[in-house]
Amino acid sequence: MTPPAPDFLDVSRRQFFRQSGLGLGSMALGSLLARDLPAAAAIAPRPHFAPKAKHIIYLHMIGAPSQLDLFDYKPMLQKMDGQTCPEELTKGKRFAFIGGDLKLAGTEFKFQRHGQSGLELSELLPHLGTVADDICVVKSLHTNEINHAPAQMFLHTGFGQGGRPSLGAWLTYGLGAENRDLPAYVVLLSGPPGGAGSTLWSTGFLPSVYQGIQFRGSGEPVLFLGNPPGHSSKDRRRVLDAVRALNEQQLGVVGDPEIATRISQYEMAYRMQTSVPELMDITQEKKATLDMYGAQPGKASFANNCLLARRLVERGVRMVQLFDSDWDHHGGLKQRLSAKAKDVDQPMAALVRDLKQRGLLDETLVIWGAEFGRTPLRQGINGDGTKTSPGRDHHKDAYTMWMAGGGIKPGTVYGKTDDFGFNIAENPVHTHDLNATVLNLLGLDHERLTFRYQGRDFRLTDVHGELVGGIMA
Repeated sequence: MTPPAPDFLDVSRRQFFRQSGLGLGSMALGSLLARDLPAAAAIAPRPHFAPKAKHIIYLHMIGAPSQLDLFDYKPMLQKMDGQTCPEELTKGKRFAFIGGDLKLAGTEFKFQRHGQSGLELSELLPHLGTVADDICVVKSLHTNEINHAPAQMFLHTGFGQGGRPSLGAWLTYGLGAENRDLPAYVVLLSGPPGGAGSTLWSTGFLPSVYQGIQFRGSGEPVLFLGNPPGHSSKDRRRVLDAVRALNEQQLGVVGDPEIATRISQYEMAYRMQTSVPELMDITQEKKATLDMYGAQPGKASFANNCLLARRLVERGVRMVQLFDSDWDHHGGLKQRLSAKAKDVDQPMAALVRDLKQRGLLDETLVIWGAEFGRTPLRQGINGDGTKTSPGRDHHKDAYTMWMAGGGIKPGTVYGKTDDFGFNIAENPVHTHDLNATVLNLLGLDHERLTFRYQGRDFRLTDVHGELVGGIMA
């Protein structure tokens, strides 16, 4: 006789997955709750090797500043200002809006050298000049995308279309959080977000626990964080306990990790009710510090956000991204670039100086830049086709960013463009190379930091990326 099948095989498909879900859910919940226990450090994500930086403050100028008017002075371009551009310089190049008779455009701003390094900067950046010996200017960036939203996504996610995780999401996935009372990844805006919007701080296909959280510079710091009128903290606690019990029951049934994320985020929000108001209250800072940044309590500004960024990394936030808008100067460049540079010059220099004097610069990587640069050609037509005073079109083949702290070689210039700023002449740095280097400085190997999705291992740098050793200390 054939022996009867064991009892554990006598289950239906539905029963099997239901019971498996209980086990999977228990493991997921146990992992989630373990972060609140003393042993949590034993299971937290760890870097692949010893990091040179623990935090990042990323200053993104939405719309792309003109590197030729801020960082990359070209005597030959000045000499040929207003002349028709030689055809061989533009052959095979793509421009977003300009065409026809292309005229070369020198800068209307004076340049001078700063610090012992002799860093050459525009007169629009006098404050940045005071920290010239602390920064590294990279003049040889290039990217794949020529329009704003795709280029913004390409810079921050490694792909020109939506759906991929951002740099901040990859970092928090790889490194975890330091402060249980604050998000690991915070976003601050001065002006509207870029064309790519919240995609720039999205988790893509990573679990949503790695999502960037937007803090606001005025009003309620985080939307819906406070208790409704007439409800106390105890009332909120009772509601959260009831919701948590329901979520834990559902987690045990289906084992969906997003339910575990929901439990975790509700608890984080409850703790943030205490931690965030204190964090965002910059009136606690000394008057000298407020004056150094040009910050004004209660007013949303890039200056306030720079000061908040320092306060955030001081409290262990892994990544802070500041997005500042209105840098797309197709026309009116002289007036508009002057105004925008004035907005950011003092606070971004103060940020570097403040981090340094507090002993935080060595462990904080500061990055300033945008999705691409601007052409060496004069544009007299705005993006909507109307005539305007001179500006510059998009340029993806050669542009500038600067970095400081966190393992970066200070007081240096890396890379070089040709005499007109059209092409890279020395040490090209692709967007993927930049991201690979950033991850490396945080102790992560960009080829090992992967996530399997739809049957394929994805990474921030796709199948590209080389370390830029020349900018690393």
